[in-house]
Amino acid sequence: MRIEQGFHQTPFPLWHPYDTDLVLPQILKRILPADAFQDVSADLERFGRLVNGPIRELNELCSDPKITQYDNWGRRIDKLHTSEGWRELKKLAIKEGLVAIFYERKFGEYSRVWGFAKSFIFQGDSNVVMCPLSMTDGAARVIELLGTADMRARVFPRLTSRDPSQAYISGQWMTERPGGSDVSQTETTATEATHPSELRALGPVYNLDGFKWFSSATDADMAVALARTGDRSLGSRSLSLFLVPMRFPFAGVSLHPQLAHSNNGIEIHRLKNKLGTRLVPTAELSLNATTGFRIGDLNAGVKSITPVLNITRLHSAITSVGCLSRCLSIARAYASVRIVDHGKHLLRDVSVHTATLAKVSLLYRALAHLVFGVVHLLGRVETGVASPAEEARLRLLTAVAKGFAAHKACGGMEECMAALGGEGYMEENIISRLIRDCLVEKIWEGTINVLSLELIRGAHSNPLALKSLAEWSKAIIDSVPPQMERSLSEALSILRISVQYLLSALKPPVSQFVPRPALILFGHVFAALYLLEHSVWSSVNDESEKEIDMECFRRWVVEEGLVEATEEVKRIVGSPEDGGRRTDVDSDIVYGKAKL
Repeated sequence: MRIEQGFHQTPFPLWHPYDTDLVLPQILKRILPADAFQDVSADLERFGRLVNGPIRELNELCSDPKITQYDNWGRRIDKLHTSEGWRELKKLAIKEGLVAIFYERKFGEYSRVWGFAKSFIFQGDSNVVMCPLSMTDGAARVIELLGTADMRARVFPRLTSRDPSQAYISGQWMTERPGGSDVSQTETTATEATHPSELRALGPVYNLDGFKWFSSATDADMAVALARTGDRSLGSRSLSLFLVPMRFPFAGVSLHPQLAHSNNGIEIHRLKNKLGTRLVPTAELSLNATTGFRIGDLNAGVKSITPVLNITRLHSAITSVGCLSRCLSIARAYASVRIVDHGKHLLRDVSVHTATLAKVSLLYRALAHLVFGVVHLLGRVETGVASPAEEARLRLLTAVAKGFAAHKACGGMEECMAALGGEGYMEENIISRLIRDCLVEKIWEGTINVLSLELIRGAHSNPLALKSLAEWSKAIIDSVPPQMERSLSEALSILRISVQYLLSALKPPVSQFVPRPALILFGHVFAALYLLEHSVWSSVNDESEKEIDMECFRRWVVEEGLVEATEEVKRIVGSPEDGGRRTDVDSDIVYGKAKL
C-alpha cells in the first residue's frame, strides 16, 4: 500500500488561543473593569489571530544559536549567530508591547493583568522569546525604582520601547560557579573606575572582573549583574547591582571614543548545551575590566535585585501555565477529530479520556486563577494602590505561584501528550518541546526548595504577612452566599481546616522539613481560595458557567490533593523533633551507609 492510500487522520484544528480558552476570558472579566475588559479582550482577539498565523509560521524559521569565536586570522570576535525566526519573534514581541504595556500603564493597576494575559496566550508559540523579555521587564522596573536620573532618561525608555530599532533587551547575570542560587559566594569583583564625565553621567562607574556561569540572553544589549564591592567574608552583604552594557556605544556614549565599537571586555566562553530553551543563547561569560554602572546603594545588591526577581518569577509562572494551556488546547482539539471504536465515536465522547482531560483542565484552572490573582497584586503594588497587607501577601504568594506552577504544570502537560497517543510524542505537535522548555521553570529563579525557604523567611520577617493571609482567607470564605455554602459545605469545611493548619504550622519555630511541604500546601490552599473567589463572583453575577465554577472549586479541594498536602504537613509537624536522626537515615537511603 502506498502512503497516499488507506486511512488518513484529520489534522487537529489550530484553535484561537484566547477565544477558545475556557478560563482566561472569565478571569479577565472578573478582575478587569468593564471598559478595560472590552479593550483588552479586543486586543487579545487580534493578537490571538496573529499567534494562530504569522507567529506559528515564524517558528518554522527558528533554530539553535551558534557562536564563531575566532575569525580566519585568529582574532577573537565572539560573533553570536541567532536564527531569523528568533530575531523576528523578538521584534514582534517588542512591537506588541509585551514589556511596554506594563510601563505605559494605560489601565493603571490592571496593566499588569493585560500584559501578562497577552504574554500568556503567546507562550505556547513564543519559542521562549519571553525569557529575555521577562528579564527586560525586570531591568526596566529596577531602573525605574533605583536608577540614576540619566539611566531613567536614556536607558529606561529603550527597555520599554515598542520600536524594535530603538528597544534594548536585557539579560540577567547572577549565577556563578561557587554558589549557584547562593549569590553570597559570588566571585566577580567590581572596583570603582575613572572614566570621562559623559560616561559617568549614567551612574557610578566600575570595572567588573569575573566569570558568569549562566548568562541568559547573551544576544541582549545589556544585563543587570551582581558583583562584589566589599570583603568576601561579608557574603551577600558586600554585593552591589550593576547595569552592564554588552557593547559600546551604549545609550549614546562610547567607552573608547577612538573606537567605533567595543565588546566591553566580555568574552563568550561557550554556549550552554541545554535540555530545553535551546533557542535562548545562554552562555558562560568572562568579564575582563568590563564597564558597569552601579544601580542603587553600595553593597545593597541583593535588596536592589528583589524587584527584578518578583517580576521574573511571575513571568516564570505565566510560562508554566501558558504552556499547559497550549498543550491542553492541542489535546482538546485532537479529541474533536480523532475517531475511535471502529469509527463509531470521537475520542472526546470516550468517558475515561474526557475524565483524564477534566483533571488536567481542573489543574489548569487552579493554576491560572492563582497566578493571575498574584499578577493583580503586583499591579496594585506597582501603582501605589496596594495596602500594606497586600504588599505583604505579594511577597509570599510570588514564591508560591512560581514554585507551585512549575511543580504542577509539567505533569499536566505530560497527560496532554499521552492524550494524543504516539502523535503526542512527535516533535511536530510541539508538546514535547513545551515540556522540555518548561522543565527549566523548576530551576530558573529558584527551585522549590529555595523558594520554600524564602517563603518561611518572608512569613517570619514581616509580622503582617501571616495576619494578612488569615484575614484575606477569612474574607473570601465569609463572602460565600448561604445557598452556595450549603452546596459546598464539605469543601468549605476542608478549606477552613487547611487554612488554619497552614498558618499555625508556619509560626516559629519551624522544623527544617516543613518548608517544602508548606509551599505545596500553600499552592493548594491559595489556588482554592482564588477558585472560590471566582465561584462567588460567578454565582452572584449569574454567569453561565456558575455551576461549573462551583464544581471546579469543590473538586480541587476534595479530590485534587489539598487534603493529602495538609496531612503531610501535619505528619511532619506532629513527628517527634529528631531532625538529626531523620537526616542520617535520609542520607543512608540516598547514598548508602558507605557514602559512596
